[in-house]
Amino acid sequence: MTCTNGLCPATELQAIAASIGASVSDLAFARHLDAQDPLREQRAKFAYPKNKTLPGVDLTLCQPEDDCVYFCGNSLGLMPNKTTEYVNRELTKWTEMGVHGHLEGQLPWAKCEDYAVKSSAKLVGAQPEEVAIMSGLTVDLHLLFCSFYRPTRERFRILLEDKAFPSDHYLVDSQVRLHGYDPETAVIYVKPRDGNACLEMEDILACIAQYGDEIAVVFLPGVQYYTGQLYDMKKIVAAGHAKNCIVGFDLAHAIGNVRLNLHDWDVDFAAWCTYKYLNSGAGGIGGLFFHKRWHDDELLESGDQPLVRLEGWWGHRFETRFKMTNKRDLIPGAGGFKLSNAPPLLVAPLMASLEIYDSISFDDFLRKQFLLTGYLEMLLLDLNQTLSSRANESTATVIGIFTPSDPRQRGSQLSLTFSAPLETVRSRLDSRGFVCDVREPHVLRAAPSPLYNSFVEVLRFIQALKESLELDHTKAA
Repeated sequence: MTCTNGLCPATELQAIAASIGASVSDLAFARHLDAQDPLREQRAKFAYPKNKTLPGVDLTLCQPEDDCVYFCGNSLGLMPNKTTEYVNRELTKWTEMGVHGHLEGQLPWAKCEDYAVKSSAKLVGAQPEEVAIMSGLTVDLHLLFCSFYRPTRERFRILLEDKAFPSDHYLVDSQVRLHGYDPETAVIYVKPRDGNACLEMEDILACIAQYGDEIAVVFLPGVQYYTGQLYDMKKIVAAGHAKNCIVGFDLAHAIGNVRLNLHDWDVDFAAWCTYKYLNSGAGGIGGLFFHKRWHDDELLESGDQPLVRLEGWWGHRFETRFKMTNKRDLIPGAGGFKLSNAPPLLVAPLMASLEIYDSISFDDFLRKQFLLTGYLEMLLLDLNQTLSSRANESTATVIGIFTPSDPRQRGSQLSLTFSAPLETVRSRLDSRGFVCDVREPHVLRAAPSPLYNSFVEVLRFIQALKESLELDHTKAA
């Protein structure tokens, strides 16, 4: 475990354990941490699956009525309990009011997405007029690229990480082809060094410095989906702008997971989904960020022409939208990107989750994340050492961790590799009521959420993983 500038979860955890006369692997220690957790009451706001309702669970290995241990919020967050109430409220309104629901009730459908803007802006560090809640992640990114990717003969390339999520590859390749370029020559891929899973920040910055005069758009994730690595977005923006590049981010794994300050960092654009750490449900509505300096009024004031964008009727100002004049009058800022009315049945679950975020201190969230993910990492390293020693392979890696050990370079997720077959490990965890996910080719992702996971659950996960891996050592013996 790496300690940088005094940031070391293991050191703090050991100190806390010593103060109560316990070992970090003691149940009493995990319970002590949970008792001190300022977010401990948040768990009750979520619907937690039971072992008996999950596929693949062997009910002889766990208690059917117990909650599972859910470490999969990086893929799909748990459902806030208020979701059912809020969705049913809109269905009831439809039943009782029909078309009048567009302008009536607590979430008028004609402007329902606007109710999620303020809280979303707070999570990404933006001004409300820089945020729109709309469409889905890749649709939002395509719309932003249509405005920001304006290639010229000299500046036509896009910088992308080699292992970006597939949707970002499809996005970038299609945008390049749309403008008549070949992805083979128009896309620059920044890659990890040989033998490494994570990118080095200096390599990203060096790539921008080397190719910046040819790069139209630098486009990277805030948090890498496979490794869980958090990139230094502020430095990337500064480097890109120094070479006159547009800089944008896919924040699917960042929003609701790490601190974001998009406005102050001068990010040009960004987009996100809401069903991972924001817990809005599968296929939840997306969101986008559009920096204020690119808004029409700001550009006109400085003597520049507004950006060209793909437009829809819902981007028209609400006050005059229904006058049907067909005269262009866009909502100032990010709202001008909206194409059509947002689905209220997707906005309602997002509101249930945003209310939870609004009720907590994000400093408390990050503090718990620092200790919770640090606790998981610490126990994994100890378990690896124990299992390696038992196998008389003190230098072997039974459990590997792809994710950076520096807490400043990650969020909640740890990406794990095993000497045992990956699907075997996942299957054994599933059978014991532990929910993680696998990403090909080598990784099991475990992401304890500060909102609804506990330190006791981390300890239980380690115990279940130990049992699962020891099965192979027992057979080998």
